[in-house]
Amino acid sequence: MKSETIEEIITPADKAEREENERMVRDGFWPKFRAFARHIPFAEEVVAAYYCAMDAKTPLRVRATLFGALAYFIMPFDVVPDMLLLVGLGDDLAVLTFAIATVRGSITDEHRCKAREALADEVDGTADA
Repeated sequence: MKSETIEEIITPADKAEREENERMVRDGFWPKFRAFARHIPFAEEVVAAYYCAMDAKTPLRVRATLFGALAYFIMPFDVVPDMLLLVGLGDDLAVLTFAIATVRGSITDEHRCKAREALADEVDGTADA
């Protein structure tokens, strides 16, 4: 596997790659997030980034950046496999942190509100995301 920099991971890819990243995030975000949520110190911001990526009003470049980072988070085999839990999750969190910092201005109060609601539903056991 080619070693990639964080910028290469989150740089918007060609259309086919962007569509594949979006499909992967739509299908795999919630199961992966639920499995690792207690190990993510900024879980609300990750979920807000998810809602920002899903928002059709978000600029394409921002959506592509977030889909790239979220797809990397979902992939079970990346630079450091997630089976190594906290060590394996570290590279995923680094990518997410960088992506979120890069597009922070596009993550709105509405995205953060949806994230808080989704996390509250997770705690209540009523989530259906």
